[in-house]
Amino acid sequence: MQTPPQTRPFYTTLYFRVLVGIFAGVLTGLLFPRFGEAMKPFADGFIKLIRMLIAPVIFFTIVLGIAGVGDLRRLGRVGIKALLYFEVVTTFALAIGMLIADVFQPGRGLNIDPATLNPAGISQYTADSAHLGVAGFLLNILPDSFAGAFTQGEILQVLVLAILCGIAVNMLDTRDESDRLLSSLRTLNRWFFKLVALVMEAAPVGAFGAMAFTVGHSGAAVLLKLLNLMLCVYATSFAFVFVVLGVICWRNGVSLWRLLVYLRGELLIVLATSSSEAALPRLLEKMEALGCSKAVTGLVIPAGYSFNLDGTSIYLTIAALFIAQATNVHLSLRQQLFILAILMLNSKGAAAVTGGGFITLAATLAAIGTIPVAGITLILGVDRFMSEMRSLTNLIGNSVATIVVARWENQFDQQQAGGVLSGK
Repeated sequence: MQTPPQTRPFYTTLYFRVLVGIFAGVLTGLLFPRFGEAMKPFADGFIKLIRMLIAPVIFFTIVLGIAGVGDLRRLGRVGIKALLYFEVVTTFALAIGMLIADVFQPGRGLNIDPATLNPAGISQYTADSAHLGVAGFLLNILPDSFAGAFTQGEILQVLVLAILCGIAVNMLDTRDESDRLLSSLRTLNRWFFKLVALVMEAAPVGAFGAMAFTVGHSGAAVLLKLLNLMLCVYATSFAFVFVVLGVICWRNGVSLWRLLVYLRGELLIVLATSSSEAALPRLLEKMEALGCSKAVTGLVIPAGYSFNLDGTSIYLTIAALFIAQATNVHLSLRQQLFILAILMLNSKGAAAVTGGGFITLAATLAAIGTIPVAGITLILGVDRFMSEMRSLTNLIGNSVATIVVARWENQFDQQQAGGVLSGK
């Protein structure tokens, strides 16, 4: 009789070790604040290691996925369906955030005089916001050179380059040439995923450094400041995930709860680092293992990191209205709809700029003109804590989007997904 494979002890899993790193970081930041602040390089170092691998992983995944599709018309259909889904869901997230901010008014009663706000702390974000808009967006997605797409660390540039290379593979004159090239790319792809697995062993250290620095630098008291705003963002994000994304999952024959359990390791990494990029390479692997085809996974997830930012959308509308309420700026329905329209555009172009969520907020307030841009200094201190929630929501939203588009294209193995999610 065949011996069943042994299950690894829970305490040896990456999930458990990341959890330990988070708790150790929180305790270190509370008990030894100055030492906790000094742990920041561990967090920054881990994120840099992951970002170092993101570009080649995305490139190889997309090229191999497109080559596997073969039919370029089918590829275009996948892209159009994905963008349509992204626009509908993110617009819904923006509208929900605005509705919640209008109903609960988290900034009411603060009575902040804009003249007393010091804009020096936000100069970096207001300067970078100039890169947004249609022209800036187009410049950001086009690399200066083939190697530049990888060295700049811009996901959209790698996405554009990979799509072009994948199409070129399909256009090779002979099948023999194509097969030889694809064989080499598959080997390189497997090698890079081995590198990802190696780097991920440092995730507990990165999680420890990130949490130790955050708590040590800001102190426990920061959790009590602007609590209404944080509760608004967190509650709205939770409701969006479990109601909106939950219904979408249910309609597509997948249990949201089981999907979250399946992605628990990636969610913990995002929670600790406040960066959804840190989990991108493993997310590509896991969604393919779940039953989504390589072609859909390779196209939807990288594109979703720029166009399907549900958590960021919720944050942007709530934060914009919070600043208006805190500075006693009355916004008519027409002005709020104008904010919504601007965010529908700006939120898509922000992904290629570091600190995109905060920069997009600055650019939007500058475009509106009625809400003081200096008002974003009010949320600068707690932006890190809200960043964790929006990054988690973004990751979950992109996972759900991959399943939906894969099902639309009949490239989702429902039976395999059921087995994976049930632990079989």
